[in-house]
Amino acid sequence: MTESASPYISHPRILVLGVQPGTPPFRIVQIDGQVVGEARAVTDVLAAAAAYGIPVHDMDDPDVVRWVGGDKFTWSVH
Repeated sequence: MTESASPYISHPRILVLGVQPGTPPFRIVQIDGQVVGEARAVTDVLAAAAAYGIPVHDMDDPDVVRWVGGDKFTWSVH
């Protein structure tokens, strides 16, 4: 019998989308599939999480936050 390994795909409650052009540039933040606001820094993501009662101990944990189009250090359009 052959076992197939399925990759683990996390479904975190917080999704931070790619950088959008603006003055200053920003990233759209979704929580539980709903847009909750814009973030211009990682502290804005933490504030949104706190407002929804989501504890964030590690911004690099893919089970907590999914970063699209960069990571927690990506805040400008390339």
